[in-house]
Amino acid sequence: MPPHTTTNHAGLAAHIRDWGRTLGFQQVGITDTGLAAEEPRLAAWLAAGMHGQMRYMSRHGTKRTRPAALVPGTVRVITARMNYMSATATPPEQVLQQTELGYIARYALGRDYHRVLRRRLQQLAERIAQVADSHGYRVFTDSAPVMEKALARNAGLGWVGKHTVLIHPDAGSWFFLGEIYTDLPLPVDPPFAGDPCGGCEACIRVCPTRAIVAPRRLDARRCISYLTIELHGPIPEPLRAPIGNRIFGCDDCQLVCPWNRYAQKAAEPDFEARHGLDAPSLVQLFAWSQEQFLRNTEASAIRRLGHERWLRNIAIALGNAPRHPAAQAALRTRLHHPSAVVREHVRWALRRQQRSDP
Repeated sequence: MPPHTTTNHAGLAAHIRDWGRTLGFQQVGITDTGLAAEEPRLAAWLAAGMHGQMRYMSRHGTKRTRPAALVPGTVRVITARMNYMSATATPPEQVLQQTELGYIARYALGRDYHRVLRRRLQQLAERIAQVADSHGYRVFTDSAPVMEKALARNAGLGWVGKHTVLIHPDAGSWFFLGEIYTDLPLPVDPPFAGDPCGGCEACIRVCPTRAIVAPRRLDARRCISYLTIELHGPIPEPLRAPIGNRIFGCDDCQLVCPWNRYAQKAAEPDFEARHGLDAPSLVQLFAWSQEQFLRNTEASAIRRLGHERWLRNIAIALGNAPRHPAAQAALRTRLHHPSAVVREHVRWALRRQQRSDP
C-alpha cells in the first residue's frame, strides 16, 4: 500500500478498523479532540473531593480534557475496545454468594490488561506509521490523564451509563478501552447519540456502599473498587461490612445492568483466570506469604496492591464471612503482623467472627 496523503485518509481510516479487528479489538473508532463539555464536570467533581486519594486525577490540570496539551500535535484519537469477560471463569454471582470465597473484579483475573492492550495498540500504531505520510503518535491504556470514556463515546463506541461505565448496545460493558493520540487528520466517526439507560437505575440501587450518588456521578471515596485498590491505609469502618467478600474491585453495577445480557465473552487467552483466582478460598489467600503473593500476581493488575493491602482486604472479607474456626485461626496468624493497618483490620475481623450471633 502506498503512503497515505491528505487526500486518502478515509481509506486509511477503513484500514485502521480492519487492522484493529485483526489485532483482537472488537471495535475501533476515531474522534477529534473536542472535550470542552467535560471540563466543568470534571472540575466540579474534583472540587467536591470525590476523587479521594487519587491525586493524579487533578495533577495534570487541563491536559486530561485537552489531548493536544498532553501530546502536542494531536488532532485525532483512535480509540478501541476489547472484551475481557472470561467464558470459563466461575460465574461472578456464584462467587459473591459463597462468602467463604474471595471476589476479584473480572477484569483482573488474567494478564494485566495494561500490557495486553498497550502492546496491541503499539502494533496498530506502527502499522499505521508504515503507510502514512507522517504519523506522530502516543499510545495509552488507562495510564495517563486521558478521558477514555468520553473519547470512546465521541468515537461512537457506546454511551456512558449511570454507573459511569461505557456501554455498547450490542456488547454490554465488559470491555477494556485504549487510545492512540495521533497527528493524522483522519475522518471522524459520529458520536454515540442518546441515552439508552432511560429510567433504569438498577446500578444505583445495587451499589453496596451507595457510591453512585446521582446518575453518572460517582463518589470514589465510597466505591469498593477505590476502597480495595486505590486507597492506602485503613478502610473506613462503616464501609467494611458492605464490602462483603470483594477483595479486589467490584462488579455489582455491571452485573445488574440489563445491557450486559448482550455482553460478549473474551476471545483473548490472556484474560483467562490464573491461579484459581476466579473463585479462591479466603483462608488460602490469607496464608500467602509476600513471596507467594508476588509470584502468583506476576503480570497481573492485582500486584499493584502490594501484600499489605492484599491482607487488609482479605481480613475484611474474613470478618464478613460466616463464623468458622478456620477463618478465626487464619486471622490469628496475622495478629502480630508488622503492619499496623493489617493488625487493626485483623482485630476488627476477629471481633466480627467471634460475635455471638450464628
